[in-house]
Amino acid sequence: QVQLVESGGGLVQAGGSLGLSCAASGLPFSMYFLGWFRQAPGKERQFVGRISGSGGVRYYADAVKGRFSISRDNAKNTVYLQMNSLKPEDTAVYYCAAGRTGKSEFDYWGQGTQVTVSS
Repeated sequence: QVQLVESGGGLVQAGGSLGLSCAASGLPFSMYFLGWFRQAPGKERQFVGRISGSGGVRYYADAVKGRFSISRDNAKNTVYLQMNSLKPEDTAVYYCAAGRTGKSEFDYWGQGTQVTVSS
């Protein structure tokens, strides 16, 4: 059974930093690309970024480019999202997702973790 479990969410002031983690189990971790998404109340889910199975290729949404950074530790089956210079508009539930390398879609999703940025 595949599980993705996010952690690290919380409340932070604008301009601050927060790090999220997503621990995976039940899948060959290094063979999956990992992504982060977010969804604010009343809005559609938004792509944040993704990282390849090896960690060598990363993509970011324009809204977070230069402020957020994705990394992974394949030995720990964990992907990270470091968020700096946070803004109130970054407030959302953040989800990690996994997709098999060679495919385009994400197959597995975590339950999400709340990030709230106060102004």
